Amino acid sequence: MFVLVEMVDTVRIPPWLFERRLNDAIAEELNKKLANKVVYNVGLCICLYDITKLEDSYIFPGDGASHTKVTLGYFDDILIPPESLQQPAKFDETEQVWVWEYETDEGTHDLYMDVGEEVRLRVVDETFVDTSPTGPSTADSSTSTVEEAQRKESPYTLTGSISEPGLGLLSWWTNG
Repeated sequence: MFVLVEMVDTVRIPPWLFERRLNDAIAEELNKKLANKVVYNVGLCICLYDITKLEDSYIFPGDGASHTKVTLGYFDDILIPPESLQQPAKFDETEQVWVWEYETDEGTHDLYMDVGEEVRLRVVDETFVDTSPTGPSTADSSTSTVEEAQRKESPYTLTGSISEPGLGLLSWWTNG
């Protein structure tokens, strides 16, 4: 089970990485530190997905490295198929969101699954796709560019399920 989180960390960039772009050096150091590691109260960090914010870099006395505070997100390619939602579920065309029709003794309550909400899920499958280049195409270059854009796939995708008690939007399970 994974909980998607946004993390903040101060990254130490050693002097020999100063020749690289700052984002590339930070990504390399963060992946060394966190990729495929379990982080307390977070879960498994698979790989760096995005750096959302960079603050100023500092060089401390006695240390030739720069230290940069960054905000980062991990992994965004997680799919939950409709049959793996809490049931009964329906798609609300006007709101463009999925809705869990939660039934109680007092009646049915619609719990909306708004875009961007944090969820708790169980991973049921993982898919690796080889996205390495395949070589030059013999067709017209403008046609191949359009086809390549349509074929872009994520190299790693997780399939999840939220159809069990305690899974789904975190806001559903908080005491508030």
